[in-house]
Amino acid sequence: MSKSIYEKRNITMMMDLYELTMANGYFQNEHLETKVAFDVFYRRNPDDGGFAIFAGLEQVIEYVEQMHFEEEDIAYLRSLHLFDEAFLEYLQAFRFHGDIYAFPEGTIMYPGEPVLTVVADIVEAQIVETEILAQINHQSLIATKTRRIVRAADGRPVSDFGARRAHNNDAAIYGARAAYIGGVKGTATVSAGQQFGIPVGGTMAHSWVMYYGNELESFRKFASLYPDNCILLVDTYNVLESGVPNAIKVFQEMKDAGIQSAKFGIRIDSGDLAYLTRKSRKMLDEAGFEDAQIVISNSLDEVTIGSILKQGGRVDSFGVGERLITAKSEPVFGAVYKLCAVQKKDGDFEPRIKVSETIEKVTNPGLKEVWRIYNEDGFAMADLITQKGEEVDPSESYRFIDPKRPWKRMYFKNCTAKPLQRLMIRDGKRTEAEPSTREIAAYVEQQLTSEIWQEEQRFEFPHIHYMDMSPAYYEMKMELLNDTGANL
Repeated sequence: MSKSIYEKRNITMMMDLYELTMANGYFQNEHLETKVAFDVFYRRNPDDGGFAIFAGLEQVIEYVEQMHFEEEDIAYLRSLHLFDEAFLEYLQAFRFHGDIYAFPEGTIMYPGEPVLTVVADIVEAQIVETEILAQINHQSLIATKTRRIVRAADGRPVSDFGARRAHNNDAAIYGARAAYIGGVKGTATVSAGQQFGIPVGGTMAHSWVMYYGNELESFRKFASLYPDNCILLVDTYNVLESGVPNAIKVFQEMKDAGIQSAKFGIRIDSGDLAYLTRKSRKMLDEAGFEDAQIVISNSLDEVTIGSILKQGGRVDSFGVGERLITAKSEPVFGAVYKLCAVQKKDGDFEPRIKVSETIEKVTNPGLKEVWRIYNEDGFAMADLITQKGEEVDPSESYRFIDPKRPWKRMYFKNCTAKPLQRLMIRDGKRTEAEPSTREIAAYVEQQLTSEIWQEEQRFEFPHIHYMDMSPAYYEMKMELLNDTGANL
């Protein structure tokens, strides 16, 4: 795998100005050895789905490990006339020395739970906010959208064709990474293949056919160059009148010459795809090319793919571009970064809570742990939030609180519990070996196949995953809410 992009450019300054102005204030008024904790969480699943996929963690780790301010960065900040000189000197020697706890990348996640927690001094914890959110919001969004598209394809391979419609180079490259985590089989983006080990592939361009003028001749030239991967683009002129017939002629010529193409077929990029693929399949089969693949592209997503297949479209694989790489139906993920605890002089952490008239915006305070609760068959029944250090043993009978129905006495029985957050960064350095993108994608597949209910994965009215609390954690949150209300 090639070097990280962070080793080739320094993006430490990719932060909101208010992070630096607050950090400057903390630097001048507070003890920097005082630690705080910030949680990253989100409030609702995109597209009203039943879950989301946690992605972008590896880039967060790379970022905090590489953070440093260049001389030109300090000079620019000085020119703003906003910062104390001692603070700028502090930044010149800056390195991140905090700890980061997080779900393993690729974990299926749900609204309201802390998927990542930063524990560091107040200045360090403050200035990493923007990049952490940028990476997690973008890649989690694309991975989650991709999974919807892959599910709609119903076992047929999906490839990422989105680079040219992505919002910029980084969005294309990291979008391809997130799409692979979400379930695509490959990407057309070469740099993503180089950097992350994602299989790359592609077919041919309309310009190839247009350059040679003669469609049949252009197909012959392409087949001579790429006999083992001969997918011919048949919609430059007329799919059924010329494109498919000319492709059949080339396939027959290859067959007569003894060329056994490992992968051959046609791609259609426009028109009524359900109708055209049905007709094309019939023509290919009647010509004796039952193994020829039909690939389609052109503004596809889970809705159009589902519709094409429902209409009897004969498709072997999909190339999906703009609606995947931009998550067009809902292009904002919405993860936030909120203070949840401040260290006291005795070393303990005191919980902090944000109160809002909007119930969904009331935060979960304090240092905490998240557990996934599994039934006897290995399926995830719920997630459970506890205070840091609480023991959880649902093997016999464990009482929990449903915060939406706190009056009910509820118990987990004959279950197992797995903690979801792990220490990923200690004192500014990673604690675990970097997983490959392929391993992360396999982890997603394993969860969705054998742990996450199919009812949570449906598109319409998915089952809502339960988010429960231990009695001790729930009581702490209620007491803090009461105390905060009394002090307003």
